[in-house]
Amino acid sequence: MRVISYCLLALVFLFSGCFSSDKKSTGIAGNATSKMDSSQFTTIEWIDSANRDFGKIAEGKKLDVTFRFKNTGSKPLIIERVQPSCGCTVAEQPTEPILPGQEGLIKASFNSEGHVGVNNKRLYVYANTKTTQNHELNFVVRVEKKKW
Repeated sequence: MRVISYCLLALVFLFSGCFSSDKKSTGIAGNATSKMDSSQFTTIEWIDSANRDFGKIAEGKKLDVTFRFKNTGSKPLIIERVQPSCGCTVAEQPTEPILPGQEGLIKASFNSEGHVGVNNKRLYVYANTKTTQNHELNFVVRVEKKKW
């Protein structure tokens, strides 16, 4: 009986450790951006709205989303990471710095399979920007059930 209790206790600690480390690495206030040199911060402008509504799509369709931005500062803009809010969305970020005055794209693909109804999705963007290094891009799509 004692062995079972110890095993259960060990499992609780194991799982709580996994969940707490996930929160640290994926939360908006993550530690990754705190290592950036603030003298290299720049500014960003979202050319298209950071909040988009894509209307209706049929279940099973993939929705490709693109957010355009411009480096409006005087230093190269580095998109360190783009983190989708769920596993049904895959994000693609620029791999090279965006020079001052240049534009860039953040792309995402939403898989609507099994997501009937209103879907509010977020992309968390971490960049070397003044004021805040954490940006949130949002999109909404209404997925309609497949018609057989």
